[in-house]
Amino acid sequence: MPNTSSESLRLTPVQWLICIIAVIGFAFDTYELLMLPLIIRDAIAKLGGYAFGSPEYNYWRDLFFYAPAVSGGVFGLLGGYLTDRLGRRRVLTWSILVYAFSAFAAGFATSLPMLLLFRCTTFIGVCVEFVAAVAWLAELFSNPKQREAVLGYTQAFSSLGGVMVSGMAALIAKTSTSLPAIHGAHENWRYLLISGLIPAIPLIIIRPFLPESPVWQQKRAAGTLKRPSLGELFVPEYRKTTIIAAAMFACSLGVAFGAIQQAPQIVPALVKVDGLLPPPERQKIISGAVASTQLFQELGGLVGRFLLAFLAIRILSRRNLLRVFLIPGLILIPLVFIFPATSNLSMLKWGMFFAGLFTVAQLSFWGNYLPRVYPTHLRGTGESFAANIGGRMIGASAPLLTTQLVMGMSGAGPATKLAYAAAGVAFLLYAANLILTFFLPEPKQEELPE
Repeated sequence: MPNTSSESLRLTPVQWLICIIAVIGFAFDTYELLMLPLIIRDAIAKLGGYAFGSPEYNYWRDLFFYAPAVSGGVFGLLGGYLTDRLGRRRVLTWSILVYAFSAFAAGFATSLPMLLLFRCTTFIGVCVEFVAAVAWLAELFSNPKQREAVLGYTQAFSSLGGVMVSGMAALIAKTSTSLPAIHGAHENWRYLLISGLIPAIPLIIIRPFLPESPVWQQKRAAGTLKRPSLGELFVPEYRKTTIIAAAMFACSLGVAFGAIQQAPQIVPALVKVDGLLPPPERQKIISGAVASTQLFQELGGLVGRFLLAFLAIRILSRRNLLRVFLIPGLILIPLVFIFPATSNLSMLKWGMFFAGLFTVAQLSFWGNYLPRVYPTHLRGTGESFAANIGGRMIGASAPLLTTQLVMGMSGAGPATKLAYAAAGVAFLLYAANLILTFFLPEPKQEELPE
C-alpha cells in the first residue's frame, strides 16, 4: 500500500519545477486553441472578403474549426505512439517547437489557405503535447493521491490560457495602433496569433533538461518495454474502455467546439454601438465585448477545472465525478444559448461563465482517468486515441452539425440562428455523454497499471 503520509506527499524542488512547467504547457495549449474564436471573423473578412453569415464565410469557418482538428487527431495519434516508443520528454520538446513556430508564422499569413495551414500545424503540436505531458506527469508521481492532485491542479491551469488569451485580445484591442504594422496594417487578429510564441520560450529552454519518466525509462533500459500497438487498444481487456472513453471525449469537446466556441460570433449582434462613431472605434467596442465575454467563459472554465481537481481525490467513483458536471450542464447550457445569447449581453457573460465551468472541467477529467486504465507501453497511445480520434477528429466536427442546424432555420438573423443551433448541439451532446457514463469502466486500482 502506498505511503500517504504528509511527508511522502510533499513535493521536492524538482517536482515543483516540473509542475510549474506543466502548468505553463497546459496553459499555452489552451491559449493557442482558443485564439480561433477570437480571430476567425476578422481573419476571414480580411483575407477572404466574406461577410459573416454568407455561405462562403460559413464554409471557411467550418474549415478552420474542423481541418486543424482532423490534422491534430491524425498526427496526435502518431504522436501518442511515438511517446510510447521514443519517450515522453523527447516528444514534448519537439511538439513545443512545432506549435511555437506555427503560432508565429500564422500572424503573417497572406491568404486563407496559408492561415489554415499554420493553424493545422499549431493544432498538431498542441495535440501531441497534451498526450505526452499527461503520460509524463502521471508516471513522475507514483503516490496515487499525489498523482491525482498533480494531474488535476496542473490541468486546471489550462483555463488560465483562456483567461490569458482573452486578456491579451483586450489589451491588443486598445494598443494595436502602437505596434509595428504587418503587411501595411494594424490588425488585431495578427498580433494575437503572434503572441502565441511568448509562453513557448520558457518551455523550450527548460523542458529538455527535466527528467524522463522513470517508469518508461526503467522498462526501456531493462528491455521489458513492450512495443505499443493501436490494435491492442481493441483487445477484450481494453476494447470497452477505448470505445466509451473516445465517445465521451468526443461529446465533451463537441460541446466546446459546437456551442461554446460559437459565442464570440454571436456577441457582436448584442453590442449597442453609436452609428456615428468611426469604424475603427466601433470595431474596438465590439472587439472589447467579445474579449470580455470570452474572459467570463474562461474564468468559469478555470473554476470548473479547480473544482474537478478538488473533487477528484474525494469522489471515488469516476462516473459520479463526471455526473457532478454533466447533470447541471445539460439543463443550463441550452438555456443560455436560447435566451441571453439572443437578447442580453450582460446575462450572456454570466451564462458563459457557467457554460465554461461545467464543460471545460470535463476535459480535465480525462487527464486523470486515462492514465489509470492503460499500461505503460500503451499509455500514450490509449490517451491519444481518446483525445485525438474521439475528441479532436469526431468531437471537433460538432461545428459542422451546428452549421447544418443553422441552414435549416428561417425567419431570424444569422446570430440568432447560430445561438439556437448551439443550444441544440449542447443539449444533444450533454445528454449523450450522461447516458454513456453508465457504461464507462471504473479503474481497477489506484496505482497505474504496469
